[in-house]
Amino acid sequence: MTSQPPHAKRIPLERTHHGDTIIDDLSWLAAKDDPDTTSFLEAENAYTAELTVGQEKLREVIFDEIKSRTKETDLSVPLRKNGWWYYTRTVEGKQYAIRCRRAVRPGDTRPPMTDDGAPLAGEEVLLDGNELAAGSEFFSIGAFSVSPDGRQLAYSTDLAGDERFTLRFKDLVTGETARDEIPGTFYGAAWSADGTAVFYITVDDAWRPYRVWRHILGTPAAEDLIVYQEDDQRFGVGVELTRSERYLIIHSASKLTSEVWLLDAANPTGQATVVAPRRPGVEYEVEHQVMPDGTDRLLILHNDGALNFELAQAPVTDPAAWSPLIRQRDDTRLLGVDAFAGHLVVYLRRDGLTGLRIVGNDGHEHEIAFPEPIYQVGPAGNPEYQTGTYRLSYVSLVTPTAVYDCDVASGDLTMLKQQEVLPGPDGTAYSPDNYEQHRLWATAEDGTKIPISLVCREGTRRDGTAPFLLAGYGSYEISSDPSFSIPRISLLDRGFVCAIAHVRGGGEMGRSWYDNGKMLKKINTFTDFIACARYVVAEGWTSSDRLIARGGSAGGLLMGAVANMAPDAFAGIVAMVPFVDALTSILDPTLPLTVPEWEEWGDPLHDAEVYRYMKSYTPYENVAPGRKYPPILAVTSLNDTRVLYHEPAKWVARLQSEAGGGPFLLKTEMSAGHGGRSGRYDAWREEAMVLAWIITTAGA
Repeated sequence: MTSQPPHAKRIPLERTHHGDTIIDDLSWLAAKDDPDTTSFLEAENAYTAELTVGQEKLREVIFDEIKSRTKETDLSVPLRKNGWWYYTRTVEGKQYAIRCRRAVRPGDTRPPMTDDGAPLAGEEVLLDGNELAAGSEFFSIGAFSVSPDGRQLAYSTDLAGDERFTLRFKDLVTGETARDEIPGTFYGAAWSADGTAVFYITVDDAWRPYRVWRHILGTPAAEDLIVYQEDDQRFGVGVELTRSERYLIIHSASKLTSEVWLLDAANPTGQATVVAPRRPGVEYEVEHQVMPDGTDRLLILHNDGALNFELAQAPVTDPAAWSPLIRQRDDTRLLGVDAFAGHLVVYLRRDGLTGLRIVGNDGHEHEIAFPEPIYQVGPAGNPEYQTGTYRLSYVSLVTPTAVYDCDVASGDLTMLKQQEVLPGPDGTAYSPDNYEQHRLWATAEDGTKIPISLVCREGTRRDGTAPFLLAGYGSYEISSDPSFSIPRISLLDRGFVCAIAHVRGGGEMGRSWYDNGKMLKKINTFTDFIACARYVVAEGWTSSDRLIARGGSAGGLLMGAVANMAPDAFAGIVAMVPFVDALTSILDPTLPLTVPEWEEWGDPLHDAEVYRYMKSYTPYENVAPGRKYPPILAVTSLNDTRVLYHEPAKWVARLQSEAGGGPFLLKTEMSAGHGGRSGRYDAWREEAMVLAWIITTAGA
């Protein structure tokens, strides 16, 4: 047994950019196959286990709480498509979901369901994740696409966590899996209209999705042809079939610019045509709508002269001739559009909340209203094109996820199912009435009001004594919207207040919110979060010695930055798969995803101003020797291809050797990827470990 962190050897590596020389003596940790790297990660795991051994009982208690409150045998609300109901099931004791379907029967006006989550009568099992994952420590599905005629399934699996999928094909009539097998594919797959061809994506050496391929069923993969190749390293591609099933859409996009190509789904060997050639700074996406009279049009959501995006239409014969349908508004960010035969549904964001607007072909429109002060609403799977209802999901910090059908004509909502929260181990039932939720507004250094979504037990005293968990992200225009969490109950019932800081760099308050938290304004993300932490203390919600911060991936960069900038503001920090060696990574164009990231962070390789700015905030470079830091727990995965494991490994090693305070702990999952452990029970155990650390560190 040892009470000291493992010693990381030092091998100085000098790098010079823009006249600035840095000595990085921990860069050797990037050698994944080096036995010394493995030994160091294992030693860090042992050190973390030793320093948290007293939390083992609490971990088991929390795991039991999560497990007992979760309905383990359950069935999703079936989706109707071309004569079939498609759904997933989970079974008690099994790690992964089972994907199924059942034929639509006469009289099926509503989705068939069972109260106990048992299989539906007449069920066909399409994929059983438990069978596919047998013998593997990790399992993930990257593509699951049924052909338009319902006779074939294209699916892909990853058994390592490195997001490298093997694509396979299953005959849903005979149940046989074809000999066609395509390794090394990316997420997603799209069928031609007749089900004879599948379109899929592969990546380049920097793990950038850049090629769209066509595979003809029954032919060797070696005969597959490239349909589209993106040579600009800033851009990545995707492919999908429109809801109308008339077109395949190839979408190529960078962080700032996009371009869409259309391919007739009935002619999979034909040539794709561009909707509008790319122009720097113009982003757009395309949907296709066929009207009841047979006429059709393209719907284009774009930001050309419209900061918060507007919706336009164009003839299929002249796709670049855009005319406005819904003009942009300064207070409303348009996020997406779903097209159906008789109507459109527009997904939007206003005042920090999501919303849905139904627009009929006759011009009538209405937004769907909800009563809670903070919530999240969005599409919930709508594969049918000819339909008078719209499937949506609704959730808040206290309301478990509910699935509704909305009558398009009247706006009436019919709840189909709500996530069931079972009693905890002590038999106590969950009730939303026992909790309260609030929208707060902190003031940033520049006077900007930053929204905070907060939940706590009813009647929580605001005298500074409550333990507090503050989460944040703030990058890529990704919004951290309010949602329900069964694991969070284990914190709330121990007196915690839990909150989300909706900092700039995310998309909560529109496109300008994102623009003011990226590139040479990135530091706003960090100062916003610190302002939120100071605000909840000043308002009596907690005190700094009971406040824990948590963030993951780019939110892990946020955690590392605020640890350097305001270590006194936090009692502890949890950084999940954290992007904490950002400058080193963004300087190396050979690493996965680096070049596309230049439009998010800036290009420090070629721009001296960006280099100096990034160096001023990146966590690894800014660890201050001797400064007292709060305890930090970093969790990473060896096979993560998005934030490489060596970033948190180097960061924690530097904290351990140079900083005061702590302790600084690193937990590396040796068989997982960016999302952590894949099986649901394994994921619950990982979360129980993190929550036990949070509870202990906050003194709850």
